[in-house]
Amino acid sequence: MDRRVLVALWRLSRPSQLALIALVYAFGVAMAYGRGHGGATGALRVGFGLAALLPVAASVHYANEYADVETDALTDRTPFSGGSGALVDTGLPRGLALRAGVVAGGLGLALVAFGVAGDPVLSPTAAALLAGILVLGWQYSVGPLRLAWNGLGAPTNALLGGVALPLYGFAVVAGAVTFPAALATLPFGVVVFVNLLETTWPDRRADAAVGKRTLATRWSPRNLRAAYGVGGAVAAVAAVALAGRVLPPVVTGATLLPLIGLVPGYRRFTRRDEPLPAVATMVALAAATTVAWALVAGGIAPGA
Repeated sequence: MDRRVLVALWRLSRPSQLALIALVYAFGVAMAYGRGHGGATGALRVGFGLAALLPVAASVHYANEYADVETDALTDRTPFSGGSGALVDTGLPRGLALRAGVVAGGLGLALVAFGVAGDPVLSPTAAALLAGILVLGWQYSVGPLRLAWNGLGAPTNALLGGVALPLYGFAVVAGAVTFPAALATLPFGVVVFVNLLETTWPDRRADAAVGKRTLATRWSPRNLRAAYGVGGAVAAVAAVALAGRVLPPVVTGATLLPLIGLVPGYRRFTRRDEPLPAVATMVALAAATTVAWALVAGGIAPGA
């Protein structure tokens, strides 16, 4: 295969986002162990869960790159906003991204089918979550729903990346999803939503030009800032409210501390086009809570 195509496929897969997805998956895995659901689950099952997840995530990214090529040609990309720019920079046909998405999605589904067959390494719940991430992730970008083009992209992405993804990691270990586990993802899911407000803001003009009606194109700067501030407050209040039976003390602290980053984020949001505070807060929150749950699982910190 042409080296230019290989490089483009690598860039289109959004490697930095795949790394973040692996971290959020680890957050769910650590939470399952921290809540005492690990049992006899071994590294093989956890590794297989990640191996099935990555092609699914890459498939969703390819679909997004295929759908957003016009936007990417118009926007001033930053490290945290806009697409990869691979198709625009190389002049390769957009169909490359679509074909790559189909192949990667097929590989992910094949791994899911293998994982639930015979001596299963994936529970039906984990398989259903991953299949749902694939289907809804595609509908984020392409028809018939095209959620990102109809103002529903941010809440959909927050649901997928902030709730469904860590719960998939949890289900790989625990075999099922519990109500406390779902509640425990709430602060992170809200921060993912705030992050999406911030990262779609620089693309608002390009999105509007091609008819992509994100919240950043629909809402006024005042309303966007209000949503940002309310989101940060909801995440903090949720962490405090869930402290105790749902979030152990060390996890509560690991959730609240990174949220400080949303304070300067709120002050600069809609006033500067370079997204950073909410992105950094989201990554720090994922890393901190993963470590905190791992400490609980290891008996180094008191559990819930």
